[in-house]
Amino acid sequence: MFLNYINKIISLFMTVFGTLGNMSVSVNYMFSWWGSPEKKSIHLILIHMAFTNILILLAKGLPKTILAFGLRNFLDDIGCKIIVYLERVARGLSICTSSLLTVVQAIIISPRGSGWRKLKPKSAWHILPFFSFFWILNALISTNLIHSIKSASLNISQHINDDNYCYFMLENEKIKWIVLPLMVLRDAVFQGAMGGASGYMVFLLHKHHQHVLYLLNSNLLYRTPPELRAAQSVLLLMLCFVFFYWTDCAFSLIISISSRDNNLMLNTRDFLTLGYATFSPFVLIHRDGLLVKFWHAQWEKLRKCL
Repeated sequence: MFLNYINKIISLFMTVFGTLGNMSVSVNYMFSWWGSPEKKSIHLILIHMAFTNILILLAKGLPKTILAFGLRNFLDDIGCKIIVYLERVARGLSICTSSLLTVVQAIIISPRGSGWRKLKPKSAWHILPFFSFFWILNALISTNLIHSIKSASLNISQHINDDNYCYFMLENEKIKWIVLPLMVLRDAVFQGAMGGASGYMVFLLHKHHQHVLYLLNSNLLYRTPPELRAAQSVLLLMLCFVFFYWTDCAFSLIISISSRDNNLMLNTRDFLTLGYATFSPFVLIHRDGLLVKFWHAQWEKLRKCL
């Protein structure tokens, strides 16, 4: 009973606070986007990432929270298909958007004479085709779920998954071995790009650190450019993503080869699934002082109006 109570509290906490955190980040960057003459591509990517996180929390966290508080069989067959399909698409979008964020930030901080600098988006609107590609790619990869998801209220199969409100029917083997390699290839490509861009940023930040030490030893004043501070925040976000992604994969593998269900392991995996979507906005809020800057800007506008 005590563990069930803790499970309810944590599910509610992660869903509510994660959604509020992502809404705060999204609203802040929207105001920055519309209020600034220079539209930054990074802001557009962060808005999309916050929206993706909200989708994950609402599609995965909200049904789990409702279920934890005793309301069962609240989704019909169509509702189950929509919820699970959106959650799968949103998780794929999270991987793709995080990778794009890392690559674009690495290009932005690259030296002026490097070839990578030529790839810098000339306009923030040039990022939009990438979003369209990500949505189409993940929507197509996840189409198999439309046929294999049923509502648990029908109570037909023994293949009920740990969510308890939906279950997965056994898939056609041909479809399974088409979809699975595509998912693995997507994750490998985008995480490979993320890892390469992150390594490049670490290298550039190390060079910058050496330059700062030289200037300090020469008694010269130096201020870190905002692009490099943004790169540090992106690297912290990527560490957060890698931790939750691979820990989630490890727990999923252990559960799949386990001979019996372990509620503690299942609940831990659910929390890991929501972990990045919940905590990533607070990494940005803490690292960049987003809320302080936002409310200070709004206060200054209010003072001018008065």
